[in-house]
Amino acid sequence: MMVLETTTLVDRVPLPAPRKARERQSLDWLALFQGTCLVLIECAGFAASTLLLVLGLPLFVFLLLAGWNLEALFAQLGNLAEHYRTAEPLARRFFAQDLQIAFLIAAGGLTLLRLPAFLRRLDRRLAEGPSPHA
Repeated sequence: MMVLETTTLVDRVPLPAPRKARERQSLDWLALFQGTCLVLIECAGFAASTLLLVLGLPLFVFLLLAGWNLEALFAQLGNLAEHYRTAEPLARRFFAQDLQIAFLIAAGGLTLLRLPAFLRRLDRRLAEGPSPHA
């Protein structure tokens, strides 16, 4: 396994000089910064993957119902678009609200289902500590 070792600007910042034993113990700012970056990166990945799953699930279901036939899928989408275009403004508004609510429920439900595994993985990654190459 090949390890990529990089040096960033944060790695070049000199660490504060150790304080005397009678004073408070200082924080390890580098470890704090690295841990914060890890949490932010992991959270961004979790949010992005959840969003992609929620947005991709309806496409998967509609393709499954259409028998993996794109012509049938686009014919149904055209039919839906035509009905939407000719609908009353109030009906359009309710349809848009229903879609927004369904999206929020699906995203929230999927997030709640995936959250325990994400937190376990994040805890495991934080417990690993700094890389031995740092």
